[in-house]
Amino acid sequence: MRIGELARRAGTSPRALRHYEDQGLLAARRLANGYRDYSDADLRAVEEIRALLADGFALEETRPFVECLRAGNETAASCPDSIEGYRRKIAQIDDYVARLLRSRERLAAQLAMARDTAEPSGAEPADGPPRPAVPPQGVPGCSLYPPQTR
Repeated sequence: MRIGELARRAGTSPRALRHYEDQGLLAARRLANGYRDYSDADLRAVEEIRALLADGFALEETRPFVECLRAGNETAASCPDSIEGYRRKIAQIDDYVARLLRSRERLAAQLAMARDTAEPSGAEPADGPPRPAVPPQGVPGCSLYPPQTR
């Protein structure tokens, strides 16, 4: 298939495909007329790249997954380097979530102090939302704040 068809089927642009090729993630064959020619395996690689990008991976971080597919594996996650890539990304996300939650807690405490000094004792402001719960409870999929059991 030519670059336009691959782009359409993968839901991306020919420019993105040329960029993936420049980065060594996609290897087009050239037809006699110079046009790029792609296979269904290339489509699968582009779909994997796009899914990983949507999950927060940087383009370079998709390399082990693409190489795993190129090696003939059924899935891009069946190679040790891919599994390690998942572990690294999860650790990065957990660290980011922890930093965001600490920031949220500090901001909520600042808001609570500001409201306490600006409002009569115990009164909720008429023009604002209720005070936030600190810390949040039961953030889905987050090991830092698992749902409380009763």
